Amino acid sequence: MSSSIQMPIPGIAEQRASRPPGKSPLGQPGAGSGRSRTGWLVRTNSPLTWASLFIAALFSIPVVSVLANVFVPSDGAWRHLAETVLPGYIANTFMLVLGVGCGVLILGLSAAWLVTMCRFPGQRVFEWALILPLAVPAYVMAYTYTDFLQFTGPLQTMLRELTAWGPQDYWFPQIRSLGGAITLLSLVLYPYVYLLARAAFLEQSVCALEVSRTLGCGPWSSFYRVALPLARPAVVGGVALALMETIADFGTVSFFGVPTFTTGIVRAWFSMGDRVAAAQLSSALLCFVLVVILLERGSRGRARYYHTSGRYQHLPSYKLRGWRAWTASLVCALPLFLGFILPAAILLGMAIEAGDAQFGPRFLRLAGNSFTLSGVTALAAVFLAAVMAYSVRLAPGPLTLGAGRLAAMGYAVPGTVIAVGTLIPFALFDNALDAWMRETFGFSTGLLLTGSIAALVFAYLVRFLAVSLNTVESSLGKIKPSMDDAARSLGRGPGGTLVRIHAPLMWGSLLTAGLMVFVDVMKELPATLIMRPFNFDTLAVQAYNLASDERLTEASTASLAIVAVGILPLILLSRAIARARPGGAAPRP
Repeated sequence: MSSSIQMPIPGIAEQRASRPPGKSPLGQPGAGSGRSRTGWLVRTNSPLTWASLFIAALFSIPVVSVLANVFVPSDGAWRHLAETVLPGYIANTFMLVLGVGCGVLILGLSAAWLVTMCRFPGQRVFEWALILPLAVPAYVMAYTYTDFLQFTGPLQTMLRELTAWGPQDYWFPQIRSLGGAITLLSLVLYPYVYLLARAAFLEQSVCALEVSRTLGCGPWSSFYRVALPLARPAVVGGVALALMETIADFGTVSFFGVPTFTTGIVRAWFSMGDRVAAAQLSSALLCFVLVVILLERGSRGRARYYHTSGRYQHLPSYKLRGWRAWTASLVCALPLFLGFILPAAILLGMAIEAGDAQFGPRFLRLAGNSFTLSGVTALAAVFLAAVMAYSVRLAPGPLTLGAGRLAAMGYAVPGTVIAVGTLIPFALFDNALDAWMRETFGFSTGLLLTGSIAALVFAYLVRFLAVSLNTVESSLGKIKPSMDDAARSLGRGPGGTLVRIHAPLMWGSLLTAGLMVFVDVMKELPATLIMRPFNFDTLAVQAYNLASDERLTEASTASLAIVAVGILPLILLSRAIARARPGGAAPRP
C-alpha cells in the first residue's frame, strides 16, 4: 500500500514556528494538520502530481473510447447480434465465470491452508511449486490437452490397445467443450487464490488460533470459524482476479469453439469489419467486469479485519500422519501435476519429437519480437509506476490517489476491450495527422502509431500497469519518511531523492515488478492478435496460428518457450511470500 505520510512543505514549516497555534499562514484557523490551502496548492502543482494525472488520463482513453460507441448507430449489426448470438455469449460467459470461480476457490484455498498450517510429505516443495501453473497460458494448456486427450491422442490410443475396444465401445469426455474450458482455466488460474490466501494465512496472528483451540475448536474448526473469515478479503480478491482473467480469455474458448464475448469481439472486428459492433460488445463485456468488481467489494460490506496483536510467533504446525498425510499430499499434487507437470512434459515431448518446422531464423525473429515487446513494456511500466507511487508519497490526496486507481483500472479490462478502445482513437489520430501532413508538407506519415509497436505497447501498459504499480507502492511504503527528510537536508530534490535514495532501496521490488510485467506480456494473446503491426508476429501469435490450423505438434515449440520464460519469476515470487511473515517462518520438524 502507498504511504500516507505527508512531506514537509518548504516555506510552511518556518511559518508554523512563529504563528499562534491553530492559525494558518493566511491567518485562518484549522491549518495545524498541514492541509492548509497554500500547502494543498503546493502539492497539487508539483510536476510529479501533474505527471501522475496525465498518465491516468492517458490510460483511461481506451475505456472512454469504448463507452463512447455505445449509442453510435451500427447499421443494424448490433440488432442482428442481439437477436442471434448475444444470448449465447451471455450464457456461456456466465457459466464460465461460475464454474471457474468454484474451481479456483476449491483448489487454491485447500492447497494454501495445507501448505501453511500442516506438515506432510512434499510440503516444502509444494509451497513454491503450486504457483507454477500460472506460468502456463490458458491457450497453451488447451492445445496441450487437446493433443493428449483427443481420439487419436496417446491416452485414448493406449486405452483402445489395452482393451481392444472400438471407437463406439466406450465413452470419453469431450475436452473441446464448455466443461473442458472451465476445467483447464481452473487449473491455470487457481494460483491467484493460492497466492493471496497463503499470504493472508501467513500474516495472521497465532493468538486468534490459540484462543479458538482453548474454546474447543479442532484444526478444521479453527480454519472454518477463525482463519477463513479473517482471510476472506484476500480469498475473494484472488477469486476476483481469476474471474477477470477468465472473462478476458480468448485463446482457450476460441480453440474449444465456445462462443463468449471475447470471441464475439474479435469476430466483429476481423470478420465483420465493424468497429462499432466490436465496441458495443466490448461495452457489454465491461458490464461483466463491473459486476465482478462490485461483488468483490460488496462481499466485504462494512466488515473490517485488523490484527489486534503486535506479537507474531511461529505458526502452529499440525503434523499429519498416515492416510491424512498422503491425502494432503494428493490434494496438493493433483493440481500441480495436471496444471503444470503433465502439460510441460507433453510440450517437451512434442518439441523434441517434431517441434516447429520453422525453428531457426524465423523462430528467433519471433522470439526477438516477443522479448522486445515484453522488455520495452516492462521498463516503461516500472518507470511509470515509480512516478505515480512517488507522487502519492509526496502529495497524498484525492487527486494522486484517484489517479493511481484510475491508471490501475486497466487490469480489470480484457485485452480485447483495450485493443478495440486503443485502435479507434489511435487510428483517427494517425489518419488526421497523415491528411494534415499531406496537405501541408506534401508527404505521408503513414500509420505512425497503429502501424508500429507504439500502440501495442500502450495497450500492454494500460492492461498491466497495475501489476507494477501495486508492487512499487508496497515497497515504497516501507521506506521511512526520515529518508526523504535526510535527502532534502543534503540538497536533493524529489527527483534526485527517488533516483539516488529510493530506487536502490527498492531495487528488488522494481526487478520483481518488471519480471511480472515481462511474463504477462509474453503470454498476452488477444491484444497482440488484434493490434500487432503487419508481418510482426510473436511467440503467442505463432502458437495460436499453428494450433488453429490443427498443427499442435509444431505449436509446442513456441508454447514451451512461453512457459519457460515464466517459471523463474514465479518461483522468486513464491519465495518472497514465504519470507513475508513477521517473526519468521514456522520451524521445520
